[in-house]
Amino acid sequence: MHHPLMITAYLAGPDVFLPNAVAHAARKVDICAAYGIRGLPPLNEDIAALAAMTDAAAGIAIFAKDLEMMAAADIIIANLTPFRGTSADSGTLIEVGWFLGRGRPIFGYSNSAVSFQERSRAFLKHNADPLPDVTVEGFGLPDNLMIPGAVQSDGRPAMVLPEDGRDRAFDALDIFERCVAQAAKYFRLIP
Repeated sequence: MHHPLMITAYLAGPDVFLPNAVAHAARKVDICAAYGIRGLPPLNEDIAALAAMTDAAAGIAIFAKDLEMMAAADIIIANLTPFRGTSADSGTLIEVGWFLGRGRPIFGYSNSAVSFQERSRAFLKHNADPLPDVTVEGFGLPDNLMIPGAVQSDGRPAMVLPEDGRDRAFDALDIFERCVAQAAKYFRLIP
């Protein structure tokens, strides 16, 4: 059992695909610890066991391990930076939904300062629109309305975004740290 004042956070996001994923996750865990939060990054370090499986079996094993980690977490801190498209990583969104469905607090951030609507329009300028008669969502939100809505559910703070209007690199950690601080303040771990 962890200390009653210590919050455990599942650190969701496609950061696991970075070439330096282990070192990146360690930095995120250190940032969390500085704010009284125990970070659980969904890294799958048992490479030998995974290598002995088929790709499909390894994928399902990773899914099961991540579910166990999520069940052990009090909250999720999700990297909702657009990933290979105009929206957040689809796997991360499943994890956000898992926490939402269980009534567990969701904290999210994006290193993109551009609204979902602007990103979608820019994407369509350079790519054929397979559904030209379907509208592009507006609202000026950082992603599809369901995503910031999930983060803000139950009166929690909005997604953390670059305040200066400038995009950050995908692996930049300053916006992540502001999100961790936001969670720590929400749980009164820091003043």
